[in-house]
Amino acid sequence: MIKVGDTVSVLDEPITGKVISVENDGVTIETEDGFDMQFLIREVVKIQSGEMILPSYEEVHKNLQEKEVFKKKPKRPVPRPKERNLPPMEVDLHIHKLVKSTKGMTNHEMVTLQLDTAKRQLDFAIHKRIPKVVFIHGVGQGVLKEELKYLFGRYDNVRISDADYKKYGLGAMEIYIIQNPK
Repeated sequence: MIKVGDTVSVLDEPITGKVISVENDGVTIETEDGFDMQFLIREVVKIQSGEMILPSYEEVHKNLQEKEVFKKKPKRPVPRPKERNLPPMEVDLHIHKLVKSTKGMTNHEMVTLQLDTAKRQLDFAIHKRIPKVVFIHGVGQGVLKEELKYLFGRYDNVRISDADYKKYGLGAMEIYIIQNPK
């Protein structure tokens, strides 16, 4: 217990002095330079014959918990992942995903519908600033794949590559949309 006349040192400050008054949980000390300063009792430690009396682990832990620096800060909202980590937009161009029935449709009409869908979806992604689009075209004869390459090749602000093999196999291509073309 700290009392008047004790020599104390201030925690976290290079200040030492004699206790001149103790009130409730506060203490006033006269520093070695002759200034009177007030501190909370938990901010000072008693010095005996030049050596500090070290507080117990429990006292240190309790005082640290009360310090501003160690108080828990309110949780900030979780930042959204960067665009490059967002899952890409997927467009499945399999004909059975686009129409209920292909009855009466020629192969040319089916490919035209698939290409129109691809163009519409790519234009939508560019307009909405979606960075990646995966077009699932399937394996088949490769006709749709070649037509898609030709279609996407007419755009200046896109890069074409094969989509993730583990996820899509050979039947998909990934389009990366360059957001700020120079």
